[in-house]
Amino acid sequence: QVQLVESGGRFVQTGASLTLSCLLSGRNFSGYAMGWFRQAPGQDREFVAAITRNSGRTYYADSLRGRFTISRENAKSSVYLQMRRVTPEDTAIYYCAASTLWYQLNLRRSYPWWGQGTQVTASS
Repeated sequence: QVQLVESGGRFVQTGASLTLSCLLSGRNFSGYAMGWFRQAPGQDREFVAAITRNSGRTYYADSLRGRFTISRENAKSSVYLQMRRVTPEDTAIYYCAASTLWYQLNLRRSYPWWGQGTQVTASS
């Protein structure tokens, strides 16, 4: 049983940096590709970033590339999302997700396992 728990979400000022963490338990973390998605109020959940099992490849939403960085630490069963120059448009609940696939990692349907989310709020 895969369980995911996100942490690190908080209120920040515009322009600040923030790192989110997600811990996977119940299974061998190295067997899963990991993704981050976010959902702002009244909007659909959207893809943010993904990383393959061995960190060989990373993927980003076009609008976030260069400002967000995804990484993983298999020894700690954790995936991270570093967010820089945060703006109010980044305000959302951020979810991490796990997948056994190595393709289409930008799609929600590729991820059977999801965390409960962590709230990020950026002031204007």
